[in-house]
Amino acid sequence: MAELGRRDFMRLACASAGVLFLGTNCSAEKNKPNIVLILADDQGWKQVGCYGSDYYETPNIDKLATQGMLFTDAYAACPVCSPTRASIMTGKYPARLHLTDFIAGGDPPENSRVLHPDWTKYLPLDEITVAEALKKEGYVTASFGKWHLSKEKMPPESLPYNPDKQGFDESFVTYKPSGGMAQEWQTPENDGHNVEIITQKSLEFMEQNKDKPFFLYIPHNTIHTPLIEKEKLIAKYEAKSGAGKDENNPVIAAMTETLDNSVGRIMDKLDELGLAENTLLIYFSDNGGLERAADQTPLRSGKASLYEGGIRVPFIVRWPGRIKSGSVSHELMTSVDFFPTLLDVVNASQSHANIDGTSLVPVWTESSTLGRDAIYWHYPHYHSSGEAPCGAIRKGKYKLIEWYIPTIWNLDGQIELYDLENDLDESNNLAEKMPKKAAELREQLHQWRERVGAQMPVKNPDYQPES
Repeated sequence: MAELGRRDFMRLACASAGVLFLGTNCSAEKNKPNIVLILADDQGWKQVGCYGSDYYETPNIDKLATQGMLFTDAYAACPVCSPTRASIMTGKYPARLHLTDFIAGGDPPENSRVLHPDWTKYLPLDEITVAEALKKEGYVTASFGKWHLSKEKMPPESLPYNPDKQGFDESFVTYKPSGGMAQEWQTPENDGHNVEIITQKSLEFMEQNKDKPFFLYIPHNTIHTPLIEKEKLIAKYEAKSGAGKDENNPVIAAMTETLDNSVGRIMDKLDELGLAENTLLIYFSDNGGLERAADQTPLRSGKASLYEGGIRVPFIVRWPGRIKSGSVSHELMTSVDFFPTLLDVVNASQSHANIDGTSLVPVWTESSTLGRDAIYWHYPHYHSSGEAPCGAIRKGKYKLIEWYIPTIWNLDGQIELYDLENDLDESNNLAEKMPKKAAELREQLHQWRERVGAQMPVKNPDYQPES
């Protein structure tokens, strides 16, 4: 018995003891699964093999899908990075947090009709994060990668809102290699998007904490711009069939392969340590793909847009013994659901104020429905991609988008209504054909904004109409 590790010994003891030891350490061991949450950056819904791509190669992510559950209708809470990450950490809509744009955000166009609200450019320390909640349940916690919820300036150690202040026992913050934020190892030849160092730190953390319940958050920088990868790997995809299609980008494909290799190494390490059977492994993206780099076919538009290409994302979850292998769910979910879901997984108290999410555990383990009424988005900002301030609601198969500039200026043409079941690419605006449905959803969106205290854009007092 000396050669057995503590976790192996406990498993053997539990298996031998059966029901005699319920309520002892065997029960505690069983009821505290490890949690690993991998977050891709700017990965589109169809830029993964198991979501239908025959160009982007993701064998490890595809394998994860065969071992767990794939969601077809999963959404980021915002079409850009930081707000979605804040929603994951807190279970709250970005509109409620007033953290509605990427940090540090952009500026409205010159002579714009509206100005951005005075939104929050960091995750306040008084917000309870999922890491803080899990620490109270005895979990050791770590975050390695892109945090993007601090007032970003160098050096990282000086940032008052970094993950070490938000419940993470161990953390390492990375930045993309631009804007003076690059770190010394970031070059195209030496892993410009930190995948290797993020992965290595994650592997070391699991090794060091294999005998404790842990929450490991792995937020990658890739496949965000700048689009850089090793030339040899890019050449592989330049030579691949389909490289000329608008939705296929050889550099993104090369970056995706590197990301997928990291996922595979995480999975292999869990196997090596004997932890896979007692680990909840989640894969998600913070928003849709960058349209100017690759079309998000069959979805419309891309990152920064509230059309499907900007918010519908890949979501795969594996929990051996609890989630059926190779299962598919069409339930609507959004990133605010992670906080209550992970607390449900560890049987922790759900008595946190103003949580907008819903636990997905019944969907995972009982194939039940959530009975969810609707999900919402609020993006009161212009974006450099050309997108204008807007909000949206999805209820059942219908989705309504409201453009805020016409709304604020009392102009026509401010809403669009789509039947996503029959019009996934959002090409047929039903607002005029179905005015009652459009009015119903618009009113519900307005009521939601009022409930969460959403900040709206304001009229630009210096706006000069074109002559």
